[in-house]
Amino acid sequence: MKLSYRWVIVAAGALMTCVALGAMFSLAIFLEPMSLGTGWSRAGISSAMTLNFLVMGVGGFAWGSIYDRLGARPVVLAGAVLLGLALVVASRAGSLLVFQLSYGVIVGLAASAFFAPMIALTTAWFDTNRSLAVSLVSAGMGVAPMTISPFARWLISAYDWRTAMFDIGVMAWVLLLPAVFLVRQPPAAVAHDGGMPAPAADDPGMSVGQALRSPQFIVLALTFFACCAAHSGPIFHMVSYAMACGVAPMAAVSIYSVEGLAGLGGRVLYGVLADRLGVKPVLIAGLAIQGMVIAAYLGAARLEHFYVLAVIFGATYGGVMPLYAVLAREYFGGRIIGTVLGAATMLSSLGMSFGPLAGGMIYDAYASYSWLFIGSSLVGLSAAGIAIAFPPQPSRQRLQMA
Repeated sequence: MKLSYRWVIVAAGALMTCVALGAMFSLAIFLEPMSLGTGWSRAGISSAMTLNFLVMGVGGFAWGSIYDRLGARPVVLAGAVLLGLALVVASRAGSLLVFQLSYGVIVGLAASAFFAPMIALTTAWFDTNRSLAVSLVSAGMGVAPMTISPFARWLISAYDWRTAMFDIGVMAWVLLLPAVFLVRQPPAAVAHDGGMPAPAADDPGMSVGQALRSPQFIVLALTFFACCAAHSGPIFHMVSYAMACGVAPMAAVSIYSVEGLAGLGGRVLYGVLADRLGVKPVLIAGLAIQGMVIAAYLGAARLEHFYVLAVIFGATYGGVMPLYAVLAREYFGGRIIGTVLGAATMLSSLGMSFGPLAGGMIYDAYASYSWLFIGSSLVGLSAAGIAIAFPPQPSRQRLQMA
């Protein structure tokens, strides 16, 4: 394989993250029509997203471990099959419990099969421009609100929420299954005895237990957790919040799309800056901006206000997310990157799980999202504070052990 094939890996990874995360996050678009059509509470429907993140966390750790042993293709193949199946089953759910189990559990398990393994695979393909490459793979999440979300809204308007969810499940199969066969391990990482990933040249020789107890991982995981806990609620409830502020439904969805477009640009921008300035200062700056802009949403009253804030918010939360994977690779090498990144993703998913349910409970209790944005802003600023404690990145031989 030519070295240029690494960009095919980036494209395949971007497509997978777009479809998988886009399908999962499209629940925000389904929230109101599902509640009106079924009588289920917003908190009950939102809890499916909470389950998504909880299962995604555990699944990310498990899939990451499988990636370290078998490579990426078996993992993403299983994810592709499960994702379409979960959406089709959820579209036919006759009770809230069935919906929560199918959408919350199976979609979360399926979505977790893409992010950590494809990011880990990308770091193995790239020695230079690694931050940019990882950012481009995760850019699929930024494209999703511009594609999957408007498509879901159009399908709901044209038909109903059940038809829309069923169609998105079939679409997931059509797009993801062919892309699976583009996924390959890098030539240097394939051993001669059956295609198993070989140890990387920059392997620091740490066991998984040593890595997970190291101060590098502890700070990485806590920062990732707080970062995701901060932005998950505002992202998920943004459409409903905008509508509560008087924005028309389709215009409210467009705010979500603007965030996604800004996130796409933010990933590229932050990736380039991290390659030039270093990951840590770029990450700290992005987290601080994220915390402040979440609070600024409390003052939004018109559509143009939401658009301006969506550009800043989308660029910052989208830009910082890929940087955790780059730090993990630089701290821990390639041999256990799937497991380490899966463990970090597990904690970040736990953070993500708080926002949707908390936002639904706050709205059901107060008919307002104000406390959601206040609390999320404080958590976001605390993430920037934790990130300041990141240990330096010394040579692999001098990595600190707990």
